Amino acid sequence: MPITKAGSVGEETLALHLRAHGIPFEREVKVCDGRRWRLDFLVAGSIAVEVNGGTWSGGRHSRGAGQASDYQKLNRCVLQGWKTLQYTTEQVLAGEAIDDVLEILRNCRDSVAKLPAASDGY
Repeated sequence: MPITKAGSVGEETLALHLRAHGIPFEREVKVCDGRRWRLDFLVAGSIAVEVNGGTWSGGRHSRGAGQASDYQKLNRCVLQGWKTLQYTTEQVLAGEAIDDVLEILRNCRDSVAKLPAASDGY
């Protein structure tokens, strides 16, 4: 198994929360060919999650060029059919990220349960 570098406090916290709930995820997932974009997390194969650090310190995610690149990357995720979520480190630490992921997964499960059976003539 390759050794990976540790992520930020927010990223490591979200990874811990996902593991605690038994939710599958990948880290540093390449978004599309021809670009260097990577997602912090791809959760359950269809939920793109970004944890943006430095939002209060003038970091990359709060400056014009960084925001524009983030928008392009997350728009590409939507075009590929993924749901996208973005959080600050503080939001992850407060449990907002895991709560939202759990809500999406519950809603997906509930939607599938409500689909008519093929034998119902659909």
